[in-house]
Amino acid sequence: MLEKLFTIRAQGSTPRQEILAGVATFLAAMYIIVVNPSILSDAGIPFSSALTATVIISFFGSLMMGLYARNPILVAPGMGINALFTYTMVLGAGIPWATALGCVFWAGVLFAVLALFNVRQYVIDAIPSQLRYAIACGIGLFITTIGLVNAGFLTTSPATVVTMAPMDAPLVTFLIGMALTAVLVARRVQGALILGIIFTTLLAWPIGRWWGDGSAYLGTPTLVNFSGIFAWPDFSGLMQVDIMGALDVAYAPFIFVILFTIFFDALSTFMGVCQAGKLLDKNGEPRNIRQSMVIDALSALISAPLGTSPANAYVESAAGISQGGRTGLVAVVAALLFLPFLFLSPLLSLVPAIATAPALIMVGVFMLDPIRMINWYEMDDAIPAFIAMILIPLTYSITHGVVFGFLSFVVVKVGVGKAREVKPAMWVLFVLSILLLMEG
Repeated sequence: MLEKLFTIRAQGSTPRQEILAGVATFLAAMYIIVVNPSILSDAGIPFSSALTATVIISFFGSLMMGLYARNPILVAPGMGINALFTYTMVLGAGIPWATALGCVFWAGVLFAVLALFNVRQYVIDAIPSQLRYAIACGIGLFITTIGLVNAGFLTTSPATVVTMAPMDAPLVTFLIGMALTAVLVARRVQGALILGIIFTTLLAWPIGRWWGDGSAYLGTPTLVNFSGIFAWPDFSGLMQVDIMGALDVAYAPFIFVILFTIFFDALSTFMGVCQAGKLLDKNGEPRNIRQSMVIDALSALISAPLGTSPANAYVESAAGISQGGRTGLVAVVAALLFLPFLFLSPLLSLVPAIATAPALIMVGVFMLDPIRMINWYEMDDAIPAFIAMILIPLTYSITHGVVFGFLSFVVVKVGVGKAREVKPAMWVLFVLSILLLMEG
């Protein structure tokens, strides 16, 4: 039956190989079950509610990717976009989280339109590749910064703006967990990030009990507090999205930035993962790219009513593809493995911020891969790319990094006499960027 549904043999694989590849993909990406609720809880969304939404959208998106698009690619709430949602929109701009979810919904609608009408090539051509690479790297640096702040490693200083915090029990625990996670990743151990989270959580258990004090982190001496193992899913965040409120003109720039981020993240993931796994059609494009983009768009759209930031394709899917995964069965297996975690929210809420911080830092490392694609030898390419990349973490805002990246690209290209390289769509983005700065 599996062979008939997924044409496994025709793809040069076996059912056993596909199942094992699905397990590998899940292990590589399952850290999102803990990390995404941890980030969204900073925006005010209850941890257990965000966990339920994370699991449901990961199950649904991955299942549909496997059954409809027939690609071995996992779908789950995206890293980077969840940081944009929490730290830029809710905490930075003061948007209520229900309204921010409304922005996610409308970005998903626009994404679905783009996917259904297959206009990806026009959009790709509109945004310079150098800026796309830089923004991806900037988001990686931003996620790393968030990890360091959550770990208590970075703190404010009147003299130097930021500085390293004094060494204490939680910080020492984080550094040990960071070291172990880095080694596991460097040794290419499957599930390295989730193993690092588990190990660091275990190390944090004695804090406030046998040594040290975690009051500066959670307000209580103990960082890890057991409240049970099983619980029913928390659907309190379901349909809390403020769809109409998000239509306020002031939120239009945020909708655009979300759309920009999820569209290019999806496209770059499909192109990179499929290229690496040689999952290409006769034209050399990623296999079933239109169907894959439709599923990605639908997943992003559904994320908002469920109560989470947008879901998108995961680059960690390369873990399963590298182990021989070729068909949609890989995504279906990964989808099914998410379901048990619907009932484990008390157990997963044990995980403190210092335990997820190493995973965030490693995600930042992974996201810096496109930096090698930036043309550092042509200053009219390098300067806008650098500005976009560095301002995202320094301003603690993906939006501001993107805006100044667009502005600097147009200004520098025109200034050096290369105005012809500025596409009409970029002029539109230039004007929108100015309007956004005037708003904020």
